[in-house]
Amino acid sequence: MNESSNINDEKEVSAFSVSTVSLIQKRTGGWRYASLLLVNQGLATLAFFGVGVNLVLFLTRVLDQENAEAANNVSKWTGTVYMCSLIAAFLSDSYWGRYLTCAIFQIIFVVGLLLLSVSSFFLIKPNGCGDGDLPCMPVSSVCIVSFYLSIYLIAFGYGGHQPTLATFGADQFDEKNPTERNSKAAFFCYFYFALNVGSLFSNTILVYYEDTGKWTLGFLVSLGSAIMALLSFVLGTHRYRYVKPCGNPLPRVAQVFVAAAKKWKAVPSNPDRLYEIAGPESAIKGSRKILHSNEFEFLDKAATITEKDAGGRNDPWRLCTITQVEEAKCVLKMLPIWLCTIIYSVVFTQMASLFVEQGDAMNSNIGDFHLPAASMSAFDICSVLICTGIYCRILVPVAGKVSGNPKGLSELQRMGIGLIIGMLAMIAAGTTELQRLKHVIPGDKESSLSIFWQIPQYVLVGASEVFMYVGQLEFFNGQAPDGIKSFGSSLCMASISLGNYVSSMLVNMVMGITAKGNKPGWIPDDLNTGHMDRFYFLLAVLTAFDFVIYLFCAKWYTCISLEGTEKEIIEMEEQQVDDDVLRRV
Repeated sequence: MNESSNINDEKEVSAFSVSTVSLIQKRTGGWRYASLLLVNQGLATLAFFGVGVNLVLFLTRVLDQENAEAANNVSKWTGTVYMCSLIAAFLSDSYWGRYLTCAIFQIIFVVGLLLLSVSSFFLIKPNGCGDGDLPCMPVSSVCIVSFYLSIYLIAFGYGGHQPTLATFGADQFDEKNPTERNSKAAFFCYFYFALNVGSLFSNTILVYYEDTGKWTLGFLVSLGSAIMALLSFVLGTHRYRYVKPCGNPLPRVAQVFVAAAKKWKAVPSNPDRLYEIAGPESAIKGSRKILHSNEFEFLDKAATITEKDAGGRNDPWRLCTITQVEEAKCVLKMLPIWLCTIIYSVVFTQMASLFVEQGDAMNSNIGDFHLPAASMSAFDICSVLICTGIYCRILVPVAGKVSGNPKGLSELQRMGIGLIIGMLAMIAAGTTELQRLKHVIPGDKESSLSIFWQIPQYVLVGASEVFMYVGQLEFFNGQAPDGIKSFGSSLCMASISLGNYVSSMLVNMVMGITAKGNKPGWIPDDLNTGHMDRFYFLLAVLTAFDFVIYLFCAKWYTCISLEGTEKEIIEMEEQQVDDDVLRRV
């Protein structure tokens, strides 16, 4: 009788706990507060691109730098932006947590924009200079130092804010809840959608004002947008869902390799005999347990219990848990997929460099109006916005019915499609360049071919982004263990950073090979004497080769498996059924 009573009491406590958790979740997180983060993303992106999209022109027109020097400085700055994401991810996962990391890096971002606005006031002398016609006066070294300090504060702030915000937004949805699990997948689509809405304003309206010499006004608008972004972020402070940091992952991963090396002669035990602490809690603070996988079996030696490990206090540098070993395995498994995304980032970076140079050598006049070549990126942004809507509203439901996957297509499938579309974009760009060369006007650097021939390549790049970058965000966030979620999101931005560096390396290599003797090379200063089309086709071939390697990596990859996930989902579904019954009653 006492045993039966105890069992009933346990069931009542369990039911009460589930209903309490359900009630807390209804009051926090979800779309209501994730929407604040999407607003924050759009406003922060507007502020960032209000500086970045025209930075090369500011350096050449206001600071009087040469084209090559300015382009090199912008490449370094852009690379810094995305490499800073790794620093923020480490701080977020290890010590500060997502919310605090986002808040601190946004404050740094605002301070950088404030300093830039003040610096530009002293750099723009006389008033209205830097419009391409009126030259600016030489400035003091103090002003130049403050300018560089400001733009690198912006790089540090925005670079640290982006991946942490994406992960924090994903935290607002509970994976154990079937409805919220689908909402989490949709969040990454809308996250990238918000990014492009913000950049659309920067690439059209702000670009126009800055191009006419109203630089300080443009920077002040960016500052105002960043402040509003910070305020929208703070609004949800008391209703966000928070995930506690799991501690520094570097020693945990190092312990696995050291422990495996110490036991290199040992034979790995069967999975059911590997070391793991008892109970539902993981040895990694705040992380769920990860089930054993068969890849990289040599690392299982770190969790194999030997005679030296039996009895006494466990040494973490000699004996690790299965979860700890699997965390290291997850990093190793994600790396090949991540490396395959770098070539795509090389394709993506052409939109801000060679596409603009190509457009600048085409007929961009519409009557008496001259269309800036850089403004053609608006077609890429519009393509992203339209394709995101088509993907979320049409493709996902249709593909979901066909495949049985509620997400429509898996993240790896989407990334593969993104690679194919990126390759098609390079073929379109090469074809446009062939046509441009056929319409070259003798004695003139411009071609009579309309700049609107570039629309297909911009549209294709935009469509590829929806599949590749949204797929990357969802894949790396979903496959990263709980202790390194922000690191997973930062891999996407790190790919863009390395894409910039690899693109620069490829251009230098191609010019070093093709510009020997009296030959102008494929990408000379006068594009009419070169063959930029061949460079585009080279990128298409490299992307195709990369796609083949990606197929092998994607086929080899096995997804992370967390302990109790399926059971928790079933319990949550049963709880939802009970809630529905209670509402009807």
